[in-house]
Amino acid sequence: MKNIILLLALVFIFSCSSSTSEEQSSGYDIVVYGGTSGGIAAAVQASRMGKKVLLIEPSKHIGGLTTGGLGQTDIGNKQAIGGIAREFYANIRTHYNDPANWKWQEPSAYMDGGQTRTVEGEPTMWTFEPSAAMKVYDQMIAKEKIELVINKKLNRESGVTMNGTSISQIEMQDGTVYTGKVFIDATYEGDLMAAAGVSYHVGREANNVYNETYNGVQLLDGHQFPEGIDPYVKKGDPTSGLLWGITDDELKEQGSGDDLVQTYNFRICLTTNQDNMVPITEPDNYDPARYELLLRLLEALPDRRKLNNHFIWSHMPNEKTDINNRGAFSTDMIGMSHAYPEASYGEREAIVKEHVDYTKGLLYFYASDPRVPAELREEMKTWGYPKDEYTSNGNWSPQLYVREVRRMIGEYVMTQANCVGEEVISDPVGLAAYTMDSHNCQRIVVDGMVKNEGNVEVGGFPPYPISYRSIVPKKDQATNLLVPVALSASHIAFGSIRMEPVFMVLGQSAATAAALAIDNSQSVQAVNYDALKKKLLEDGQRLNP
Repeated sequence: MKNIILLLALVFIFSCSSSTSEEQSSGYDIVVYGGTSGGIAAAVQASRMGKKVLLIEPSKHIGGLTTGGLGQTDIGNKQAIGGIAREFYANIRTHYNDPANWKWQEPSAYMDGGQTRTVEGEPTMWTFEPSAAMKVYDQMIAKEKIELVINKKLNRESGVTMNGTSISQIEMQDGTVYTGKVFIDATYEGDLMAAAGVSYHVGREANNVYNETYNGVQLLDGHQFPEGIDPYVKKGDPTSGLLWGITDDELKEQGSGDDLVQTYNFRICLTTNQDNMVPITEPDNYDPARYELLLRLLEALPDRRKLNNHFIWSHMPNEKTDINNRGAFSTDMIGMSHAYPEASYGEREAIVKEHVDYTKGLLYFYASDPRVPAELREEMKTWGYPKDEYTSNGNWSPQLYVREVRRMIGEYVMTQANCVGEEVISDPVGLAAYTMDSHNCQRIVVDGMVKNEGNVEVGGFPPYPISYRSIVPKKDQATNLLVPVALSASHIAFGSIRMEPVFMVLGQSAATAAALAIDNSQSVQAVNYDALKKKLLEDGQRLNP
């Protein structure tokens, strides 16, 4: 009997010891929250630097916009892109080198059209189907020691445990807890950053905040209504009310700040291949009244009878598209994004659903409403949703293009001066190369006419470096957190930086810094820049224009 009791005691002691060991091993070196393109690049780099890495995606969809329909890569100067980002686009090229991946189209019919590029002798491809991007990302993740969990959302109210200025653990809504040495917030929304108490900004700063020209309110000519478009339900009668989508807000002073967020949309994947098509039919909550203003625009532009006059209709491999906003009334759901940054998860889902309904309704309106010019109706009828894309989401992208949500206010704020080369930083971790770009923020009445406000497209400058300090919080707020996506930048500078390849670059650089911080038992703010630069260059990053 004594032997049995002793044996049971030993079993109990061993089981306690085993449990403690498992509990300790459940911690990670680097925890990446957000399976966007930047988050995937961060996880890949962390794995390659020998760190135990966890990649958490709040939704069921990894890859963000790169797998969500943005196949027409925006960057400006592709020579600015290196490292894992360049590797991704080289992998896309390898994917399409396989004839099996050209099921619906002859490769030569597309590739000979100038869609391929060479970056220092390496073949790359910058236009692709959503499913191709997903396949490439799946392959890249599978080659690494990355633990991936999906559909785990951060408890934004109390899910971040701080030990002074250090994050010790994060808790998901379902109660799952993850511990780590360094955390990387790679979400578009900056949810982990915000929950950790890091400073951030939502909306547009006034020009005088950072001595800028193109921040704040901007009533310019891009994607604008022509003169004379009446905004009222009954033309000429203000008492009849405003057409859908127009607000009664007054135009504020040019360059003044506000909390408005540039508009969101979907990058739409359609096809003309009848064998691979789901027809465009009447969607949920369809309301043709939403598109009355579009009819007035079409009346004012009688010569614009091609879809490409009203959408940016970019062609992708296998007879597919990446469709973006063009003109005064298009896929941008202007004015409907302002609540998204601080909204609850449920409220965000409702906002996304409103965008789905609006966008599907827009396509159906073009295809079916007899008031739409016949040429446009007939052209739209030739298109449909690809059967082989987004098969688990009704052939529709699960990723809304949330162009700008929160922006950290970190150790350094990137501004217009950085974009145009008036101020050059000394600690680059990547290059940006796109125009200073903002989509419209509001649709209002100006002098009795409908106008869009907020669009800015100003370029003409070469690639410029992005500061390491812009992906690092202030040291008195968080010392083991990096933010490569919702980074520290003014509204108009973020509009230049916020491209998917740049997010990949910054994700890789963030993971490199995280690994160095762990190796040297340092805060992320104390990482030696010379050591960081050396490792980044070894891994193919481009740091100098």
